Amino acid sequence: MEETMTKFLTPAIFAGALLFAGSAIAATGEYDNMCAMGLALDKKVETDCSVNAEIDGKTYCFGNETAKTLFMKDPEENLKKAQSFYDDNQ
Repeated sequence: MEETMTKFLTPAIFAGALLFAGSAIAATGEYDNMCAMGLALDKKVETDCSVNAEIDGKTYCFGNETAKTLFMKDPEENLKKAQSFYDDNQ
């Protein structure tokens, strides 16, 4: 009985782990997943949102860790710039 349960549960556990890992890779963010730092610099940079940060309950995506680090030095001002550029370029 135990061997039968192990054979049954192992594939299910493996499949669940793959689903979880896949969903943890990238998030869905504001600005259609464009890099928030790119937008703050008046550039459209598409991302997969695997580098991201949560600010005030919203997820913002970045093209790489350097963009995220630069953005987080002054997130309030960078959000204003990003929002303005995004709104003007829809």
